[in-house]
Amino acid sequence: MKSRSRTLWLRTEPLHAVTYFDAQCRAMGKSLGLKGFWMGYFAARTAPMGRVDPGAAAAALGVFAPGMVARALPAAWQIVAPGAMTDMRAQRAAEALRRVIPGIEARAGELCPPLAAMVEDAPLMARPLFAANRPLCDRDDPVERLWQLSTSVREFRGDAHVAVLADHGLDAPEALVLAAATDRVPREGIRLDRGWNEEEWAAAQERLRARGLVDADGAATPRGHEERALIEDATDRLAARLLRTLDDTTVDTLLAALELPTRRVLEAKVLPFPNPIGLPAPSVE
Repeated sequence: MKSRSRTLWLRTEPLHAVTYFDAQCRAMGKSLGLKGFWMGYFAARTAPMGRVDPGAAAAALGVFAPGMVARALPAAWQIVAPGAMTDMRAQRAAEALRRVIPGIEARAGELCPPLAAMVEDAPLMARPLFAANRPLCDRDDPVERLWQLSTSVREFRGDAHVAVLADHGLDAPEALVLAAATDRVPREGIRLDRGWNEEEWAAAQERLRARGLVDADGAATPRGHEERALIEDATDRLAARLLRTLDDTTVDTLLAALELPTRRVLEAKVLPFPNPIGLPAPSVE
């Protein structure tokens, strides 16, 4: 049985993730004069932190190669201001949600109060992306607000996940190799998708082999599968801090209310499966 924390992720991640996969959202960077999808991605994802330098951005994002980040930042800030980027990404994401979820404005009115309560109560310490996103939630448009709250929930869990990876002694390419070996993310393309070269990938795989987490062919060993399960459980535990401010009945009501809009996004096939964000195949159960 999934924990409430895991279910919260499964029912908010698709709402957030339209920003990566909806065609109009993906075109946002280009419309602002940025070069290529990835420059737009790094600018949009880090814009809440301001004109952050590439080293700090790579550390916060967790699994991207620093060189890949450095090709986008700080150059993006010569083209678009972080504030303009944060506004446009919320607007484009809200437009995407309106296209695929009938009556989303009314549902936003139901969903935003409990989401806001948990986001406002959550601690900021050691959570850089969450801390940067939380002040952006007070948006006039209800669907933009819903998207930004879902994004804050997502980044809270993401910050927790990066901390857990570090606690388990994994560096960025090792974390990706293990995730791919355990089929959490697609093996084909994830190396290039996150900016690592073949030598870096092979070296990370060898380090995991020495720890008994993958075999000589790069397949996860039983110990590797166990390690990934421990990582997910620890991430759930840390992300569960979001739920502390709500009683169990309110949490269950919120999770039930999130089911339909999440299902609409999945049914619209905005998100691909498998995908590089690790969201499992379409299910909100």
